[in-house]
Amino acid sequence: MVVVSHGTGGSGSDMEWMVRPLTEAGFRVAALDHHGNNFVDGYEPEGFLHVWERPLDVSVALDVLAREQPLGPVGVAGFSLGGYTAAALAGARVDPEILWGVLTGAVPVPEIPEFPGALEALRKKYPEDESSRRVVEGAGGDRSDPRVRAVFQVAPGVGGFVTPESLATVRVPVEIRWGGADTVCPYEADTRPYLEHIPTASGHSAGPDVRHDDFFAPEPADPAVRVRVGQEAAAFFLQHLV
Repeated sequence: MVVVSHGTGGSGSDMEWMVRPLTEAGFRVAALDHHGNNFVDGYEPEGFLHVWERPLDVSVALDVLAREQPLGPVGVAGFSLGGYTAAALAGARVDPEILWGVLTGAVPVPEIPEFPGALEALRKKYPEDESSRRVVEGAGGDRSDPRVRAVFQVAPGVGGFVTPESLATVRVPVEIRWGGADTVCPYEADTRPYLEHIPTASGHSAGPDVRHDDFFAPEPADPAVRVRVGQEAAAFFLQHLV
């Protein structure tokens, strides 16, 4: 069983390039639409900024699927924010203090193209008081799922928000791919923390000229990269789940 987690504002349908090679390899695959963060059902500010809730979507989906038939060993593949989601299910935790800084404006964050003004919309729903502080303090909780046995990250995000201490606790195999020309989730800020601090992590660049949108744009500059990375994900899960 492999669960596929899409990037910010995307959809499970965007991940066909990952789903196809996994199904062809014989895996049962579930590509999620994350609540409040997918273009099918619509956007909510929490879906973009309460990133720690995303892994819970996967665990709930696994609960439902397990009632239909045995899951067997589970893997999670994720792109961009989905890359963080996959790592969180293996033990990665975000730093509540950094998140609080984001909500209060002390820590600047790039504008979210899919949801301009997401931070302002969130502040209207959760004023800066003790209740919102408690929400963020709960963000650092453990979101790992013991059913997850392997993780494949593609251009992972939120690397600067996760704690090195939590990454050091990850014990399942983790494989990572990133674009050398990615300015949305750049290597130094987002990928390197996962690669350096997860003791089981390995990976390599998908190419020096590969951009973030080469993994989701309708007409990517390098259409072959998605096919190649999807095939590498299938090979990785065949090695660690079968």
